Formats: sequence, structure tokens, C-alpha cells
Amino acid sequence: MRRIFLQALILLMVVFFSSWGFLVHRTIHQLAVYELPKPMQPFFYKNMSYLVENAGRPDQRRSQDSTEATKHFIDLEAFGDSAAWKMPFKWNDAEKIFTADSLLKYGYVPYHIITMKNKLTDAFRSRNKDSILFYAADLAHYIGDANVPLHTSLNYDGQLTNQHGLHSLWESMVPEIEIEQYNLYSNHKAKYLSEPEQAVWDCIRRAHKLLPDVFGKEIEATKQFVDTTKFRTQIRRGKEVKSFTSAFAKSYSKLLGQTINDQLLNSAKMIADFWYTAWVDAGKPELSFLLAQPYEKKDKAAFKEEYKAWQKNQLIEKKLLLSRKQAAQ
Repeated sequence: MRRIFLQALILLMVVFFSSWGFLVHRTIHQLAVYELPKPMQPFFYKNMSYLVENAGRPDQRRSQDSTEATKHFIDLEAFGDSAAWKMPFKWNDAEKIFTADSLLKYGYVPYHIITMKNKLTDAFRSRNKDSILFYAADLAHYIGDANVPLHTSLNYDGQLTNQHGLHSLWESMVPEIEIEQYNLYSNHKAKYLSEPEQAVWDCIRRAHKLLPDVFGKEIEATKQFVDTTKFRTQIRRGKEVKSFTSAFAKSYSKLLGQTINDQLLNSAKMIADFWYTAWVDAGKPELSFLLAQPYEKKDKAAFKEEYKAWQKNQLIEKKLLLSRKQAAQ
């Protein structure tokens, strides 16, 4: 029964927001492309629609694959005090201390990210286009999940503190409402990670340290509302569904400040770094010959336009954010 409530809530969010339920995942996949070095940009730009469209694929696999769910999180409290700062960086070392069964039960996203990075490296090395795109999209999804504070806690939905629905509020509803006010630009350029495990655990620690605000600001916002203004009830597919009101989500967002926006940008930076690191570790293979169609002048012009819009934080304004385009279709 582990996380059945959360999985049901994810499905409800997809119903509520149609194809926008994975808005942030799709957005960070696109942003990461702009941060790649020039030798990688043509291949990733020409395949950007695929990457964005498949950003949510690992979540969709949960309904068919019983082993999928625990790849997306790590319940740090289950591994002892200050686990984020004490757990081994490598799976084999962690398995010796906590056993594989415990890791599979309470989540192992930091270790799975490394597994996926290695698979992407192998795909680059073998110059297999389909595998490169598959693992690049999936790796980016798990990196995005690792940057969500509630993916690092047993209290993943506020269910232990009577704050049910907090997960979708933080991860989906607030970004959906506020994204037009977000800064989607970062001057980060993909960098090589000589110690990718360290980068993953730095991410986990950063996300975990945000938990007090994730829970505390919801309590603070609730003081300004009563049940009838905090929640709304709608009929979906013949059933009553309770969700937060937009007014409450906006109030919560205001109290959080730039937290969600910052984590969105951190995710995109980390994705670009891991894609680049996998490519370098594979020997920097030439990717242009993998393109079904050559990277022509029109493609260069289109990328240049998007890149400038990104630099000016105008992707949404100029209708260039693919997650918005796909949702409107």
C-alpha cells in the first residue's frame, strides 16, 4: 500500500491540469538543453520535443512496474539521524550497511541517478541514438525528483502532520499557477562532474534542508484561511475530489519566496551537468551523424532565437516553452 495515496494524487493532478501535470519536469528538460556546450546542442535541440514529451515517462511507468516508485525518492529518516550527511555515496557501500531490501523499500533515487548516468554514458559510447534519448530523458526526470524536498522524507505528502496534499501543492499546483512569474534563465553552463555521486548528495542535502519551510509555511498560510477558503470540492468522473484553492496556493507560494523557482533552476543545471558528464565520459562522440535530418541554417536560426528569449526570460512570453505548447494542443 506504500505511496498509493501519492500515486492517486498524481493521477488526479493530471486530471486537474490535463497534460500540465508534469509542467516542471518538461520545463527543466528544455532549459537544460540551452546550458549544453556547442558540440552537444544540435543533437539535443533537434530532439528537444522528444525529451520534453517524455519527461514524465518514469511516473507513467508506475502503474505497470511495481519496482518503479522507489526509484523516485529516498526517505532519509528511515536510515537514521542526519542520513543525508552520513549515508555512503555508492550503492554497494550503502547496501552493506542498510541492506538492499531497506533501500528498495525506503527509496534510492541518489543511487538510481548514478545508474542512469552510467547507462547514458554507455549509450553515448555505442552511439545509439534511441538509447541516448531514452536515458537522457529518464535521467533528467530522476534528477528533477531528487530536487523536490518531499522526495527526501517519510512525510512525503504531509500525511504524518495532517497536511495531506502538500506534495502536489508544492510540486505541481504552485508552479502551474506561478510559472509566468518565474525566472527560467540561468547563466550556468554545463560543467564536468569529476565526482557525480558528490553532486547527487549535495542536491539531496539541499532539498532536505528545505523541509522545515515546506511544512512550516503551509501551517503559516493555513492561519489565514478557513476550510471553505483553503479547500474546494469538485466533481471529477462522478466523484467528489478535494483540492486546495488557488488563493491558498498563492498565499503558500508567497511565503515560500523563491524556493520552488530556485529548485527548478537547480534541477536544470544538474541535468545539463549530468548529460555533459556522460558525454565526456563516453569520449565526446560526434553526435551530428545521429541526426535524421542535418542541422541546417534554419535550425541554427531557430535555436538562436530561443536562446536569446531564454536569456531574457521570455520563453513563455514568446510562446517558446514547449511544456506550454504541448498543454495547449
